[in-house]
Amino acid sequence: MGVIPGNFEWHRFSEVNLADQFFNSLKEDYEEFPNWFQKKCNEGEEALVFTDEQGVGSFIYLKKEIEQIELIDRTLPTRQRIKIGTFRIAERYRKQRLGEGALGVSLWRWQEEKCEEIYLTIFEKHTELIGLFERFGFIFAGFNKRGERVYLKNRLHLNFRNPYLSFPFIRSDFERAGLIPIYESFHDRLLPYSELKGTKRIIEEETAGNGIAKVFIGTPYYAMRYSVGEPVVIYRVSEQTKGKTYRSAVTSFCTITKIDIIKDRGTERLGLAEFINIAGNKTIFTPEELTEVFSRSNVVMLEFVYNGFFGKGHNVIHKELKEQGLFDSHPYQIEYSKEQFCEILRMGDRDVHNIIID
Repeated sequence: MGVIPGNFEWHRFSEVNLADQFFNSLKEDYEEFPNWFQKKCNEGEEALVFTDEQGVGSFIYLKKEIEQIELIDRTLPTRQRIKIGTFRIAERYRKQRLGEGALGVSLWRWQEEKCEEIYLTIFEKHTELIGLFERFGFIFAGFNKRGERVYLKNRLHLNFRNPYLSFPFIRSDFERAGLIPIYESFHDRLLPYSELKGTKRIIEEETAGNGIAKVFIGTPYYAMRYSVGEPVVIYRVSEQTKGKTYRSAVTSFCTITKIDIIKDRGTERLGLAEFINIAGNKTIFTPEELTEVFSRSNVVMLEFVYNGFFGKGHNVIHKELKEQGLFDSHPYQIEYSKEQFCEILRMGDRDVHNIIID
């Protein structure tokens, strides 16, 4: 996984340098942008900002509102909405994962606020960003009076054709779910924001920089019982010698999007070069580490979207799972019913009805 030299942080507008060249395109698109920016400074508003040694690399501003949306040919009714007021990625970070992660955080905020819709306005020339929004289920609603395209996503009309379109929500018609065990040293590299510590704010900042599409590479002795579209919980396996039943815990929940059998009992399904290529930048492993993994008899690659986390003080430890009959076989062979999966979400103090949408 390539390391991006910088980091996302929530900042007040007043802490951000408007003279940074990053904002030139916004000033060109919106004559009123400097005055709008100053107003947000005066109001103490915050934005999710990525910075590196060159300055600002990304800027995302979210706003909760209850207003009509005026289009050229019609007016959308007044509703509670989250507006993505500004969403811009610097040219040097295009086609990387900053946009995916930042949009994931925006959709989490929408989910948390329980607003019916989330929307944004964007000029047609920003084709890469439009492609990103469409990938995550935003629907073109029409043009506004300044000629921008308006894109909406409605929680009552989600497209469950794939987990990206419905993100961060999970479809309700699944019949089984699973558990993916990941040793803590690998877990905390793959999901650094799902460690046993960390505030919600820090988790959002980490997620924005790391993306929400992940690849887990397993070398199981046992058969894996997973299927595409299936929800799973992520189980962080403690590597401590003592107290493992208190230290090992479910930290987060995801949806599987792809399964690749790389090697099966020593038989190669994919060659090493292709394996390294499709692992891409979503895996935590270097090419050298992938080469070592490839030497094992069984190699399976699971790709998933990171739907959510439990957070500090809410992770569900092994002891609790065991007591509830939710950890009664080898992790790769655990198969949960829909109700058992929902029970784990409840044990992690999550609102099931705000995660699994009918």
